[in-house]
Amino acid sequence: MTEGSTEGVFSLVGQNLKLDTKEDIAPYLHQLEKLGPLYEVHLGGNTLGVGACTALAEVLRTKTQLKVADFADIFTGRLITEIPDALRALCDALVEHTELQEINLSDNAFGGRSAEPMVNFLTHNHAFHTLKLSNNGLGVTGGKIVAQALSAAAQELKSLEKPSQLRAVICGRNRLENGSAEDWANAFAAHGTLQEVRMYQNGIRMEGVEALCEGLAKCSSLQVLDLQDNTVTLRGARAIAAAIPNWPQLRVLNLSDCLVKSKGGHLVFDALHVHGKSLEALHLQYCDLNRDALSKLGKAIHTNLEQLSLLEINGNFAEEDDDAIVQISEALTKWGHSDALDELDEMDPDGEEDEEDELLEEDDAAENEDIGEQPDKDADALAEEMAKTHIK
Repeated sequence: MTEGSTEGVFSLVGQNLKLDTKEDIAPYLHQLEKLGPLYEVHLGGNTLGVGACTALAEVLRTKTQLKVADFADIFTGRLITEIPDALRALCDALVEHTELQEINLSDNAFGGRSAEPMVNFLTHNHAFHTLKLSNNGLGVTGGKIVAQALSAAAQELKSLEKPSQLRAVICGRNRLENGSAEDWANAFAAHGTLQEVRMYQNGIRMEGVEALCEGLAKCSSLQVLDLQDNTVTLRGARAIAAAIPNWPQLRVLNLSDCLVKSKGGHLVFDALHVHGKSLEALHLQYCDLNRDALSKLGKAIHTNLEQLSLLEINGNFAEEDDDAIVQISEALTKWGHSDALDELDEMDPDGEEDEEDELLEEDDAAENEDIGEQPDKDADALAEEMAKTHIK
């Protein structure tokens, strides 16, 4: 067992090891093999080559009680030509693990070409409930491959008459864009058991948001939705508002930096006014919301959002002591959450909405950015650049 490990947990996190071959990783595999039941393995902050991953995979294949496979940040400095074989070895070793609960592959510079090695695992391991796959440079192509694999898994489960165990999908900072949104929507709808979906910072525009919400509307147990730093506008807000009644357990909604705009805000707040009983955290920073929209939010809180204990509205268009802000503060206090309102140090009382922004969805039609037709903007090149900038 490694220093600092607890029973059943193997960790090499942050040791800055460069393990290229089977011989390089052998001392650590010896420690791993000595463990009785292995429940968790954490390898982040090191860099593993194909030979090391192949040898590690052979050991992990025998650790059938594994619950958490944390392979985040294990390919720093590796060539994009190395990663697929290394990743395939690790993923294939876990296909038959029936007690696996979580797999974390975040912060690895995959690119689109390294999505395919995950397909066998994503399609045929029906045990894991949490998939963490953020900051991988997947791009549109990689995103489509992953989403389609998840859909295939759901179809396989249906044929076996078994329920899906998938509960959480975290796939942020991957440049998924509109081109993969419909595939993700299909995957979400197929796994109606989802409780947490985080798709932040993906360059998804309003049509993509609309598609995602149509898919997520099938997930009646959804508790967390994070779309931060995508583009919502009126069209996306309309889709979110339409889906909110389908999410009676929604606890966290993050739309910060999403250009929700005031008209979109009105729609979302109207929906929460009726259907937001379970909401605990609402993130709306830098959404271009004016005083009228914020006032509508205050009314929704006063009437229905009694569980709201965290509210972020910094960076919108009002004074810190504006009547709308006072209304919000008083509504929060009414429910016993006087400290729920986050910092307001960057409010922009002189901000004005750009009317052209309200029509972005119409502009997009002229720019030929329809879902499913947007090209993958060389995600592999981006991934290779990511790897080069992190060479240890």
